[in-house]
Amino acid sequence: MKIQQILDRQGIVHTDPEIMSGVPVFVGTRVPLQTFFDYLEGESGLAEFLQDFPHLKTPALQVLEAIAKAMLDQEREASANSA
Repeated sequence: MKIQQILDRQGIVHTDPEIMSGVPVFVGTRVPLQTFFDYLEGESGLAEFLQDFPHLKTPALQVLEAIAKAMLDQEREASANSA
């Protein structure tokens, strides 16, 4: 399952053509998911994102958890296929 599907299913991220032209945003906000990833790539990373968007602490951590789970699933599948 793709990460976007996991985030949609868990109600963390929402895509609606009426909100930010359909860009995936955190549910109940207009903060794009891409903004979160941009912060992670930046110098201060997660700490700065949480400082700038404190109301998104739980959803941000849920995004990281979903990504970690998806990566582990992919690794397991790759290991199973190579065995």
